[in-house]
Amino acid sequence: MMVTGIILLFLLLVLLVLFFLKQRWTRRHLPPGPLALPLLGTLLATGLWLREDYFRKPVKRYGNIYSLFYGHQLSILLSGFKAVKEGMTNFPEELCDRPDNAFLNDLGKGRGIIFSNGNNWKQQRRIGITSLRKLGLGKKSIEHQIEDAAQTLVEIFRQTEGQPFNPSFSVLNAVSNIICALSFGHQFSAEDEEFKKLVQALQIILKFLGNTFQVVYDLFPQLMKYLPGPHKKALASMDIMLAFAKQEIEKHKESHCLHEPQDFIDYYLLQMEKSRNDPDSTYSEENLAQCIFDFFTAGTDTTLATLMWALLLLTNHPDIQDKVQKEIEDVFGSSGSISYQDRKKLPYTNAVIHEMQRVKYILLYGIPRQSTKDVTMRGYHIPKGTIIVPDLHSVLLDPEQWETPEKFNPNHFLDKDGKFIDREEFLPFGMGLRVCVGQQLARIEVFIFLTSLLRAFSFRLPEGVKELSEEPVAKMIMHPRPYKLCAIPTQA
Repeated sequence: MMVTGIILLFLLLVLLVLFFLKQRWTRRHLPPGPLALPLLGTLLATGLWLREDYFRKPVKRYGNIYSLFYGHQLSILLSGFKAVKEGMTNFPEELCDRPDNAFLNDLGKGRGIIFSNGNNWKQQRRIGITSLRKLGLGKKSIEHQIEDAAQTLVEIFRQTEGQPFNPSFSVLNAVSNIICALSFGHQFSAEDEEFKKLVQALQIILKFLGNTFQVVYDLFPQLMKYLPGPHKKALASMDIMLAFAKQEIEKHKESHCLHEPQDFIDYYLLQMEKSRNDPDSTYSEENLAQCIFDFFTAGTDTTLATLMWALLLLTNHPDIQDKVQKEIEDVFGSSGSISYQDRKKLPYTNAVIHEMQRVKYILLYGIPRQSTKDVTMRGYHIPKGTIIVPDLHSVLLDPEQWETPEKFNPNHFLDKDGKFIDREEFLPFGMGLRVCVGQQLARIEVFIFLTSLLRAFSFRLPEGVKELSEEPVAKMIMHPRPYKLCAIPTQA
């Protein structure tokens, strides 16, 4: 019995030695990175739990391009502005696909905009961009809806009568309804039960994305399908969202309004009709439902997190808040609407908004890509099928690009004369072929919501609170920790 144990131990040691020799050989042309173990890859080296510096910490040891393994899957991280720009601009087609990821495949089934590739992705992205443009993105029509939502939010804040409150629920309803207006052509009451289910389902999915349970699911997908856990709840929530979208699609089909399209569903159904005899067309109701899900995924929690960070930073920095309010007052007075175009008249306000998005970037990292062919970057071999992670968080905190990268400093976006500077290194919406479809919508929302709120209120700390925590909750979309503030009306 003892002899058998010794033999088994010896064989195990031999297998481990062979594994590490093979790894050393196969990694000789790859970017450097921590040691990978069988099954686990580099998880023990990087840690199982997400942290704000999860992908930035290895840079100190391995440089701005380094390798990680999740199980047997190779991932290469691009860190800092120069590395990310080089990867995304020098290899736009080669580093364009989304990864073949077990959970995301089950979630999106290769449909829509975010999770698709090839011709399907190109067509879905095209209809998304053209529809948003036709719906008036950058023109007054969409701004009117955002202005209305902002004024509704102002009235909700006013009802707090200067007492401490958590603004997250009200802000979430406001930004979710903007996506509803674009997608469905109408908004919902905050008390609407179906709307509540939609928002709750989205929150469940976003909570699951990027956490440790998703990593486990991706490592053992066949096993996880038979086991209970939060993945089941996330996939069930996806079904709820798709069912909601399909219900709205059916209503649009019954109304026969395609001759005067009013929203994204109308434009998409019109494109389906035009492409009916095109054998290469990927326009379908399944893709339409997935595109609507993508709009909600990319356009609600992200904008919510951005606005929650903005209110927190303004409350923690009353001197900056006062300067923004003074600029708005000096240029526009206390009445009349402010449009997105007016940002050019408000250089300091514009700089503050950009700096908020930089110093408290909401994504833990950029959305991963996958290489479609072998490429060589900075002398390193990147094999076909490698997951590429452009770490946008590191770009926005790059000490080579920003004077005070960790500090909230609006001067990063101002020249010596106080004029706004549009900086190349500011990449919160990504770059290259996969740049965010809805970035213009997000910019308009943040500008109009914040200027509307700052004209109506001064945001102050509750009595006895010295400062709101600026430590994020580390997950795929990084929110501030729950907080309360006081909205003090600026006018009687």
